[in-house]
Amino acid sequence: MRRSAIVPQLPDKHRLILAAVIRYSFRDQKLVLEQNRSIQIDGRIVVDLYQAIYNRRTVRDFQNRQISKAIIKRIVGAGLKAPSNNHLREWEFIVITDEEIRSRTIAGVKPNVTVKAAERIINKWGLRNKTQREMYLDGIPKQYKMLLTAGCLIIPCFLQETPLLKPKSLSWLNGFASIWCCIENMLLAASAEGIYGVTRIPFDKEFKYLRDVLHIPPKYSIPCYLALGYPEKANGKIKQLKIKVTDRIHYNKW
Repeated sequence: MRRSAIVPQLPDKHRLILAAVIRYSFRDQKLVLEQNRSIQIDGRIVVDLYQAIYNRRTVRDFQNRQISKAIIKRIVGAGLKAPSNNHLREWEFIVITDEEIRSRTIAGVKPNVTVKAAERIINKWGLRNKTQREMYLDGIPKQYKMLLTAGCLIIPCFLQETPLLKPKSLSWLNGFASIWCCIENMLLAASAEGIYGVTRIPFDKEFKYLRDVLHIPPKYSIPCYLALGYPEKANGKIKQLKIKVTDRIHYNKW
């Protein structure tokens, strides 16, 4: 098969560097990139989807570096390409760029939680898995700081006209499920830009506070804070729980 046949939708001028989509393989759950998995479109290097997926990781320590409005627009635009339950994509995004407004926005988040306090929390939860405990011990003390220092803080909102926490059927949660498809698209688009992020789901009191301080209409709900930024160079990569793909696939029956 000719390589040009792989992406027939791209004009010839955009085929400067083709993604190596013909061959990729898995070794010990790691994607082996056998060729340069990126293309250049309109002078911009675009990372291949699989590379963006496998590069994506949760980051809570950011460089003191802003994200340009052009990149924010591309990331939100990728979110708006996600599937939605009613095809209307009734999502809105509050992008907070003003430092004073950001400080007010996250004022409901408890700052300066110590590692010892975090350990007491996860012990109360009954967490036993070592990798999971390490994740929480790293993440809980950084909840306030990560929102404050990220290159960009976004508050996604979705239309929810029925009670979110008291659904009468699963279909009442369609809007909630759809906005998380949107957020995942945004995280992958950010990864393709060399930007990483983290989400925080607001506690009950934070919901009301965010709605008031950001003037969010009553029919819209907030799935999370979304903090994005360029990772701190000394940022250690937290160990991921290793999962063998074939152990999770069930053909025809469980």
